[in-house]
Amino acid sequence: MTKVLLVGASGLVGGELLQLLQGDERVTSIIAPTRRPLAAMHKLDNPHQENLSAQLAALESPVDIVFCCLGTTRKQAGSKEAFRHVDYQLVVESGIAGRRLGAQHMLVVSAVGADAHSLFFYNKVKGEMEQALHQQNWPQLTIARPSMLTGHRSSRRLLEEISAPLFKLLPGKLKGIEGKMVAQAMLRAAFAAPAPGVHVLESDQLRQNGAV
Repeated sequence: MTKVLLVGASGLVGGELLQLLQGDERVTSIIAPTRRPLAAMHKLDNPHQENLSAQLAALESPVDIVFCCLGTTRKQAGSKEAFRHVDYQLVVESGIAGRRLGAQHMLVVSAVGADAHSLFFYNKVKGEMEQALHQQNWPQLTIARPSMLTGHRSSRRLLEEISAPLFKLLPGKLKGIEGKMVAQAMLRAAFAAPAPGVHVLESDQLRQNGAV
């Protein structure tokens, strides 16, 4: 039976994944640290305080799999530095915590176009985050690179709402994708036959693997 660490459970993909994990008989416990409390749920351990870094450092219970679904926007974060703290630093710290707790597989939400050498700040940070996780030497690392995410969020992202109809028309891996579909693809990847090394799931592959 599997013990899971889920970071980013209050977000779009993380919230969908939390529901899937809760209903999965293979999962015996879910540790989901958040800044604000989640609704009580079977199998859920939800430590919560404003400082997520401190929470990650304080975790002690062993886990088998880490899911990291953290992600924000520069506008929502308020500055480049705040964006980098969430989308790079906290993701890296999630990996460090998972390795310390004995996890053998980490699955992380990145973004289409992630590239540490990109001229675009968002893509560059995502690429640098991926590189940092590579350097943690995970037995198995799965990187999900969705395109524009669609679905219900707890807080509005006006630009995404405006852009979503356009992204539905784009081809291949650029086409927008529902957060629930990404969560389903990640869950399937987590419980597939072990495949050591690094695996990247581009948005079109996420859509195919996450289809009901």
